Amino acid sequence: MGHRIQLAPQGPEFSRMVCGYWRLMEWGMSPQQLLGFIEQHLELGITTADHADIYGGYACEQAFGDALRLQPALRQRLELVSKCGIATTAKPGNPIGHYITDRSHIVSSAEHSLQKLHTDYLDLLLIHRPDPLMDADEVAEAFVDLHKSGKVRHFGVSNFTPAQFTLLQSRLPFSLVTNQVEISPLHQPALLDGTLDQCQQLRIKPMAWSCLGGGRLFSGAESQPLRNELHSVAQEIGADTIEQVVYAWVMRLPSAPLPIIGSGKIERVTSALRALELTMSREQWFRIRKAALGYDVP
Repeated sequence: MGHRIQLAPQGPEFSRMVCGYWRLMEWGMSPQQLLGFIEQHLELGITTADHADIYGGYACEQAFGDALRLQPALRQRLELVSKCGIATTAKPGNPIGHYITDRSHIVSSAEHSLQKLHTDYLDLLLIHRPDPLMDADEVAEAFVDLHKSGKVRHFGVSNFTPAQFTLLQSRLPFSLVTNQVEISPLHQPALLDGTLDQCQQLRIKPMAWSCLGGGRLFSGAESQPLRNELHSVAQEIGADTIEQVVYAWVMRLPSAPLPIIGSGKIERVTSALRALELTMSREQWFRIRKAALGYDVP
């Protein structure tokens, strides 16, 4: 399908929608099956793969790398994203979950991701969560070192407030290219708290995670009014599923978020891409907003 978008004025070009590998270990794929899935979403035009060091109890990147090792030439057709900065109890030696953005940790985490993913560079590295103990100068030193060594081409953040984003940017000689944040009809804070306004101001494209609300969109009485409205809008705009309507709703935002598709079923990935063909009016967008929040605009 070939839809692509530039993440920032000096940033990389990514596929308009992204394959997320957070739940890879739940998909039950062999390396050969995963290779087939990667090849399939590449053929569909989804060339960007989203990872993090902690995904799958620190196992997802290794599983992806094992598949990529079967067909190394595919690396040249992919943009690989990873995140670091969270330490979970899934790793021995971590008695408590915590954030860690020390220079040495960022560098070593990126290097471990390279080894696991079977590549010699990352297209994009993000700080996964804001860290109350983050020393912006240390993070900047790590980013500069990784950039100079060619191990990471671009940098960004995830779940940062505008102030946190601005702080880190003030220490860097190059531009952060994205802020990966949760955007969904079921989770709308970023729409009005300045996060997406900052993206517009800087002309960077956010990446949107959990667009479907972690599955909450499809279950629970509290989401029924939203499902009803999504079905109505789907009929009006010619969508096949309410998932497509949600992705179109997210992409209707003027900051042009890149939705992350978190499914390992190629049929659902193919279906999600149909959202790129849908046109949603302002009124339809606000009807979905109202159905999700339970109230009209003030």
